[in-house]
Amino acid sequence: MFWYWDATYILVLIGALVCTLASFNVNRTYKKYSKLLSMRGMTAEDCAGRILRSAGIFDVRIELVRGSLTDHYSPREHVLRLSESVYGSASIAAIGVAAHECGHAIQHATGYLPLKLRSLSVPVANIGSMLSWPVIVLGLVLGELNLARIGVVLFGAVVLFQLITLPVEFNASRRAMRILGEQHILEDVELDCAGKVLRAAAMTYVAALFSTVLQLLRLLILTRSDRGRR
Repeated sequence: MFWYWDATYILVLIGALVCTLASFNVNRTYKKYSKLLSMRGMTAEDCAGRILRSAGIFDVRIELVRGSLTDHYSPREHVLRLSESVYGSASIAAIGVAAHECGHAIQHATGYLPLKLRSLSVPVANIGSMLSWPVIVLGLVLGELNLARIGVVLFGAVVLFQLITLPVEFNASRRAMRILGEQHILEDVELDCAGKVLRAAAMTYVAALFSTVLQLLRLLILTRSDRGRR
């Protein structure tokens, strides 16, 4: 049985704290720079359209999606979705976020390898996310450590997916910052502000990976042979 309190819960609490701080920081940073309008007055939607056209990408639709900071690019659908707080905003923060998502569209168009790997790993990660915990719980309840370890391996697929995600996200932000500067969409002082927003967003992925690794470490501890014999 593994749901009673033991020292390994410290790992879970540390991971949760790190994720909470990262989430708080990105929301605080976005809110701060969403109050600063760009000097050129270009909206995030217009910015995205301009970046895509300049990259020779004409088959990607730009759509509005509900929520705040729910922005994403769908390679399968060729759709770039901007959240309600970003879509029609002319703020530096919104433009930075839109440019980042355009970075993903450009990755897709140019065949960026890490993005391909992430797309290929999605089904495996989904299976691992759905099955890992039920298999682990069943194995520990029945005292079948080998079964529990299969669940740990499945959970490892989630860790691998998050690890692959990091270079994809950092590269998209680098592309965004370079394009915003080269096309003079943002001035130098504005670029610095947009960079802070994108770095804060990137740290949420780092925090998620850190938390998941701690979870994996806890599971490895729980499924040790010597612990199972107690």
